[in-house]
Amino acid sequence: MDVTVERHGEIAVVLVSGSIDANTAPDLATALSGQIQQGSTRLVADFSAVAYTSSAGLRALLGTLKEARLHGGDFRLAAVRPGVFRVLELSGFTSILKYFPDVQGAVESFAG
Repeated sequence: MDVTVERHGEIAVVLVSGSIDANTAPDLATALSGQIQQGSTRLVADFSAVAYTSSAGLRALLGTLKEARLHGGDFRLAAVRPGVFRVLELSGFTSILKYFPDVQGAVESFAG
């Protein structure tokens, strides 16, 4: 799994690629939390290159959402692939996390 961060104004877009499992989820959680600790409390995770996530990945996402909101921000998902979306849907995460078809829509959602 690889993580790259891009800035879109005050919003941090975190491009995640590869698979998120018990071995890589802690790295994802650390990268996302690091953005919040640096003051980027409005986050978008670009999942267009994520092929798989386990329950460990779901926990990392939920922890990020809670931390971002605790600091006055929020967390969005963008471009989630169908297989990963199915995992989110089955676990009930689609009712917890805001998700958008693309990064632009997720970034723009912070304006409203």
